[in-house]
Amino acid sequence: MSSTQGDLASLSRFIFRAPNWYASVGFSLLLAAIIGMAVFDSRFILEDAWQGIFFIGVPTLAASFLTTPVDRRLGGQLTYNRSSLLALSGEVLIVAILTVSGVITWFTPFGQQFVFDALIAGLALIFSLRLLVVMAVSRNSLPTAAVAASIQTVAAAVLLFIYSGMMRYFEIGGPLLQAILSRQNKAPAELATFVPNDLVLLAVLCVLYATAAYLFLVVIDRPWRRSLGISVLDFGRGFIGHIAEGSRELETFFEEIGEKAVVPVTVLSFRRPSGEEKARFVLPMIHPGPMGEIGGGNLPQRVASQAEGLAFPPHATAGHDFNLVTEREVDKLLATAESAYQQIEYSNEASRSFRARSGEANLLGQAFGDDALMVATYSPSFADDVEYAVGLSAAAEARSQGLDDVLLADAHNCNNGLAGDDLGHVYPGSERSFDMFQAAGALGAKLREAPRGRLRLGTAWDRTRWLPADGIGPLGIRVAVLAVEDHTTAYVLVDGNNMEPGLRERIVDALDAVDDAEVMTTDTHIVNMVKSQNQVGEAIDQDELIALVSSLVAEAIEDVEPVEAGMASERSEVIVFGNNRTETLASHANAMVTMGGALAAVVILATIAVSVIIFFFA
Repeated sequence: MSSTQGDLASLSRFIFRAPNWYASVGFSLLLAAIIGMAVFDSRFILEDAWQGIFFIGVPTLAASFLTTPVDRRLGGQLTYNRSSLLALSGEVLIVAILTVSGVITWFTPFGQQFVFDALIAGLALIFSLRLLVVMAVSRNSLPTAAVAASIQTVAAAVLLFIYSGMMRYFEIGGPLLQAILSRQNKAPAELATFVPNDLVLLAVLCVLYATAAYLFLVVIDRPWRRSLGISVLDFGRGFIGHIAEGSRELETFFEEIGEKAVVPVTVLSFRRPSGEEKARFVLPMIHPGPMGEIGGGNLPQRVASQAEGLAFPPHATAGHDFNLVTEREVDKLLATAESAYQQIEYSNEASRSFRARSGEANLLGQAFGDDALMVATYSPSFADDVEYAVGLSAAAEARSQGLDDVLLADAHNCNNGLAGDDLGHVYPGSERSFDMFQAAGALGAKLREAPRGRLRLGTAWDRTRWLPADGIGPLGIRVAVLAVEDHTTAYVLVDGNNMEPGLRERIVDALDAVDDAEVMTTDTHIVNMVKSQNQVGEAIDQDELIALVSSLVAEAIEDVEPVEAGMASERSEVIVFGNNRTETLASHANAMVTMGGALAAVVILATIAVSVIIFFFA
């Protein structure tokens, strides 16, 4: 992950899950009652509360319950949870405007008319904000979105018309119609000052504010359409929908920008002499992102559910450009992995493990027949994802020494989060990429010439009590101890996204029961649902984690038994983000946040200035 991508990921902290509709409605009625008691002055306090609920809460209720069916009838997809929260937000905005305007009248010569003018402007502002949200979520055209967006403002205008006695200005209808549409005697005296011109002014302001909102959207949307061919509204709708309600709308957006890619899928299987599988390493060369369960974010768990034995899905050498666009693409990888698994030829001989170092790169590897498992780390230096091209070239360097298949995993076990401009990205042409090439070549030569012995394997697994919010995914901690002759090697896989600096060394040093060990993370993005930085060891007690890993290694040693091993690779064609798409997307989103705020401020100031002029002449 680059620093730009880290900035994009960190935006998730601003998103929250929409509360249930009944919670939003209940709070809006409570707020309306409190404001009624503070604003109105009748004989009884409960009557004040009722008037607050009626005149402030009814428009909110209308918007809560009518926006969703109206929007869906017009082809939108607002849920009741979202529409209720949107209506509540409008009510809070009106209350804030009335409160501020009321305070201003206390310290200035402005009278009650100023408060009424502020109310009219607030109702128009609600309409424009609702219009922005409806367009973003439902992707309706401006005229279509305006229908659903206007419900709260129209409901308030209707109440003002009826209970302010505006009907007395019209010579239409008979006594019945007058009785229905003119009920000023049932309303607080403060509402009697509203006149038909106020509704005309409200309509004018609604048009003005809606135009300003639309122009704002057009300006920020243009760069997205020119460079990516998609709308920022598609991204915003999908991102909010995924974080707030767990929807799959974001995958539709990613499909529009995705590109085809051919990726290797390598499977290393261990089976007992009886033929029963004991463990399986599966490495599709993609990145398990972008977030939550979107795309390949839940790939490790999906891989684990397919294996007969204990599954080990380590992180591949691939960055965010190789995120799958939809979860459906995972099915292709699983089918390819199963095809590779069926082609495996087993052998009961393997080499002991060896290490090769070059610069900051440190590779641990072990041969099984003419195939090899390699795990790369840059710890104690900080590192994040290894680019696809770097990993592919490193594996090719190892194979050039005489090996057949090579399963090269990125240990992904030491990083400093999102701090600094350089997050440890290993890209083609960097010094670190050549360190990995040289180490892979040296390790391949060692493994090719290393003597073979009878292979034994022991495994252990603990789901752990920790949750994704603690940085640990559903696969927990898995351990495989491989023994060849009297040499033992432990492979520890933690279902998390990278690891706090120094923790990997502490774990390895604690595993003195084996001759060598390496610690890996799956890079699952389940742990990054609403937190962009959530590394293993950040939220949990590190000593407790080390003790648990040590106990699992001891359990795996007790479980050691003779096995056979084999490896095979197949290629799968999937749809991924594509070259530089992630960086482009992140750059546009970050620029939109940075520049969008300034642009919004300019638009708001200009709109306020025009509004003041309109009020002055009105």
